[in-house]
Amino acid sequence: MNSDNVLKHYSLNDAVLPVLGDQLKSIQTADQQDQAQIVFGIDGQLDLPEEGYTLIVTEEQITIKGKDKAGLFYGFKTLEQLLEDAKEQNVNLPLCSIRDYPLLTYRSIQLDIKHHMETKEYYYDLMDKLASYKVNGIIVELEDKLKYERQPQVGAADAWSIDEWKKLSAYASARNIEISPLVQGLGHASFILKHDTYKDLRDDPESDWAFNPLDPETYKVQFDLYLDAIEATPNGKYLHIGGDEVHTTGRNSGKSQLELQLIWLDKVSKFAAEHGRTPIFWDDMPLKHAGVYRPMFNSKLTKTEVDSVWAENEHKLLKFLDQFPKNCIYMRWNYSNSDAIGNGKAMEWFRKHGMEVMGATAGQTRWVLMPQAESNMNNIRSFALASIDNGLKRLLLTLWDDDSPHFELYMRGIIAFAEYTWSGEKRPKEALKAAFRHREFSHKASGTEYAFIDQLETPVAFWKNALLNGNSRNYLIKNENAMQESVIDLPQMDNKGEWTKQNADRLEAAEKALMTCDSVGLKIAQMKKLAARNTYNLEVYEQVNNLVKFSCGALIALRTLDQSKNEEEEKVALLAVSKLNDKFKTLRTEFESVYGKTRILTKPDNFILDQDHHRHLANQTISFDWQFYAEMLFLEKLEEIKY
Repeated sequence: MNSDNVLKHYSLNDAVLPVLGDQLKSIQTADQQDQAQIVFGIDGQLDLPEEGYTLIVTEEQITIKGKDKAGLFYGFKTLEQLLEDAKEQNVNLPLCSIRDYPLLTYRSIQLDIKHHMETKEYYYDLMDKLASYKVNGIIVELEDKLKYERQPQVGAADAWSIDEWKKLSAYASARNIEISPLVQGLGHASFILKHDTYKDLRDDPESDWAFNPLDPETYKVQFDLYLDAIEATPNGKYLHIGGDEVHTTGRNSGKSQLELQLIWLDKVSKFAAEHGRTPIFWDDMPLKHAGVYRPMFNSKLTKTEVDSVWAENEHKLLKFLDQFPKNCIYMRWNYSNSDAIGNGKAMEWFRKHGMEVMGATAGQTRWVLMPQAESNMNNIRSFALASIDNGLKRLLLTLWDDDSPHFELYMRGIIAFAEYTWSGEKRPKEALKAAFRHREFSHKASGTEYAFIDQLETPVAFWKNALLNGNSRNYLIKNENAMQESVIDLPQMDNKGEWTKQNADRLEAAEKALMTCDSVGLKIAQMKKLAARNTYNLEVYEQVNNLVKFSCGALIALRTLDQSKNEEEEKVALLAVSKLNDKFKTLRTEFESVYGKTRILTKPDNFILDQDHHRHLANQTISFDWQFYAEMLFLEKLEEIKY
């Protein structure tokens, strides 16, 4: 069937046509079945799980049947991909019979907006894209990006209103995506406790990190925030309550940290149930307090060694077993070693004692500029397959904004997650990467000659501290002496050659990175010419590549100066070094121009920065300076030298 002839549709059983994408937006209703190119309906008797569908393409007609409303929607999504390929390649639709369904029922990504937001248009477009890849859930980490009505001081000036979040929730729901909120509670509470109004609720008066779980006023504030968040996401089933990475003192109450955690967890879980939500809780702290945490992240431990740790410490959990809420989903997060025996042991313990478990993998953790480790595909794959094999039903892809790469650069990991959670491992990793390039850009860009993302990882990792001593980028802004202590020393004109010797390894890495960046730049330029869609994604990668090139190029410029052998060579080298500041200004302007097409780069003028306990780059300045702070200090130091 020629894709250009797909013009009309007909409903077999009065099924409502789902929301359609660009490929089918002009389709019309046929009066009779034989006049339609697409015949569709819902058949609850299909021998398929929920969200399943069948899609049959013959020379005369396309038939889509969904097990349910979601299945029908996904049948059309698959047809739209077939149409996109047929039109792009100027071929007929393939004659095929597809029987398709998900292996996990809840395939959710995290939308972490605590440090910045994108434009409103970006989020709506994102819902369409996620739907096309059959993602059906979002956990949105709201923090201060909701205008709370019951506790208005918490919401930032640029936060969305409850009504604005409702509208996005409805838009997502029409595309079979359920948005549920995450409102941090016991710990990670700096967005609340930084305000003077709430300082009395701190567990430690000097720290804005954690609430006092023994103060009744803690729950009044938290429940007010929950109520607003629930109202803002009316289509959600869940309320993620956080609860991770927190230690509480107990204020001389005699209660252990584990007991304090469970007191809080019991109260907030009951509240969630009373308001029709299933609570989700990061499970790390009870396991840490009980001494069984480390085996979850050490894949070298044998089963015997893991069992030994549990045999020694499990009694600490069993002592409080009755206090673990049974309506709560215990989210076992592991971003690097999900196949560790200790990780499986922890999930097994919760399930053995009647508690529901859900995994959380990651497409982004603390990587700068872009996700690395091949978009963390190995971990995503292993946790998805383990969840399928163990009947866990649900998996979350966390996408942390701590060091805030552009969200566009998360897409490859999202697509890998979408495939592994829907169909398991149907093709090898390299084929999945090729499918990403095909689907996101063009079939012409699917070849390995355009596989630049993995190639860019090593230069980006080097860039983080290329101009610095040690691993110090995240610690610069709060260090008043950072320029002297953290920025690398510069060449001394009265001791030429010594700087090059001292920085031999750094310079070798910079040379290799520059060569790689040149190769990447050529590939991106070629892909931009070939791309039938999503050139913006390539523009963002291009800016990442350019920023890395600047820092590496600055090192090479200094080496040239340090190795200059005569007055003429020195003059040329000094001129190159003197131009670095102007080069950087041009680069930053272009970088911000590209990022600013979708990202809101600055925080409101009256925004209060918190204590930044984990040194999140994106949490350190109101302006976008945090992205370039190492380069800014380096150039300032260069100005002071006055060669």
